[in-house]
Amino acid sequence: MNCLPAVLFIAGPTGSGKSSVAVELADLLNAEIVSTDAYQVYREIPVLTAAPSPEEQARVPHHMISIIPVQTSWDATEHYRRAMQDIKQIRAKGKTAIITGGSGLYFKFLSHGLSEAPPGNPEIRASFAGHSTEELYARLLSLDPAGAAATSPSNRRYVERNLEIVLAGGKPLSFWRQNWQKQPLGPGWAITRPIPELDYRIALRATRMLGEGAVEEVAALGPCSATAERTLGLQLIRSMLQGEITQEECQARLALATRQYAKRQRTWLKREQWLRELPANQNSSARQLAENIMQELKSGSLSIQR
Repeated sequence: MNCLPAVLFIAGPTGSGKSSVAVELADLLNAEIVSTDAYQVYREIPVLTAAPSPEEQARVPHHMISIIPVQTSWDATEHYRRAMQDIKQIRAKGKTAIITGGSGLYFKFLSHGLSEAPPGNPEIRASFAGHSTEELYARLLSLDPAGAAATSPSNRRYVERNLEIVLAGGKPLSFWRQNWQKQPLGPGWAITRPIPELDYRIALRATRMLGEGAVEEVAALGPCSATAERTLGLQLIRSMLQGEITQEECQARLALATRQYAKRQRTWLKREQWLRELPANQNSSARQLAENIMQELKSGSLSIQR
C-alpha cells in the first residue's frame, strides 16, 4: 500500500460491531483508535457504556476511553480538543488514527472540524432548569423550525444545547453548521446491518450488560455530573436497584431505549453521505469487515494523506 490515510473513520449504530471492526482494522494497519463516544470517557462505568474490553485495549492502543471521573461534565467541544491532541500524537508516530464511536456530534467534530458555535452560557442554561424537555423543544421549534426538526425532541441534552446556541448566537443552527469543513479529514465507513439482526444484537447486549457488571457499577456510583447522568441505562438500573422495576423490566426497557437510540443514529448516518456503506450480516466477522476496508484502501481510490 503506497499511501495510508492519516485518519479514517468507522461509524455505525449501537450494536453494529464498529468497536470490534476498529480493533481488527487497527491490528491490520498497526493503527491506534480514538473514541468519539460521549460516555465511554467515564472511568467508573465501562460495562454500562460498552467500552472496549481490557483485552481489546491491551491489543490496540485506545484513546479517549476511561479518562475522567463521573463527577466531571463533558461536551463535544472539550472532546474534540482532547481527541485532536491524541490524533496529532498518533500521526507523529507515523501511524493511522482510527476514529470510531456512536455520538454523532462528537464524530462530526472530528471528521469535519469544530463548528465555532457560541460557547456554553451558564445563565442561559440555568434558565432551563425549571422547564420540561417538551417546553424547551417547543421554544426551539418556534425560534428555529429547521434546527428543531434535526433535533431529537426527547434528548434533553441536545435540546438544551441547540436552544442555547440559537439564543446566545441569535442565528439558526444551520448558520453555525456551515462552519464545518466541506471535506472530511479522511475516508470513512458506516456499518449497516438488517434491522431485525441489529435488534437481536441489542437485546443480547442488554442481557450481557446487566449480567456482567453494569448493575454493580451503578450501585457503586456517587454523585454524577449532569452529563454522566444521561448515560443510557443508568436511570433504569437505578430504578431497578430501588425496587421500582424488576430486572426483567429493566432489561426489556434498556433494550427498547437502545433500539430507539440506534434508530436515531441510523437517521443521522443517512445524512452523512461521505461515509461509504460497509454491509454486514450475522455471518460477517469483525476481521472480515476490516479486511473489506483494507481492500478498498488498497484500491488506491481512498488514499488520503494530510
